[in-house]
Amino acid sequence: MSDTTPYTEEAIADIKKRILKALEEVIDPELGIDIINLGLIYEIHFEQDGKTQIDMTLTTMGCPLADLITDQIYDVVKTVPEVTAAKVRLVWTPAWSVERLSRYARIALGVR
Repeated sequence: MSDTTPYTEEAIADIKKRILKALEEVIDPELGIDIINLGLIYEIHFEQDGKTQIDMTLTTMGCPLADLITDQIYDVVKTVPEVTAAKVRLVWTPAWSVERLSRYARIALGVR
């Protein structure tokens, strides 16, 4: 799209889906499961200029792998052509809980 043509709501929804798909490549090194199935991504904000903010949480505060995970996020989000800049914002509300796990993650981790 050109700089003067705004993205439609449908185009933004498609871009967000592709960002989510890219984020499936980010694996939590301790759990061996991607951050989407772990339920760590809370929101994706995509602006008309391509600036993207990803609101996410971690399973625990003070996670020693936070920097590694966020670096991986920056790397995969760059693969979506419409994203011109990315920012990861760690949020703690609502607090993460096992209820956010996907069915796949529950099975893989043995959580009922």
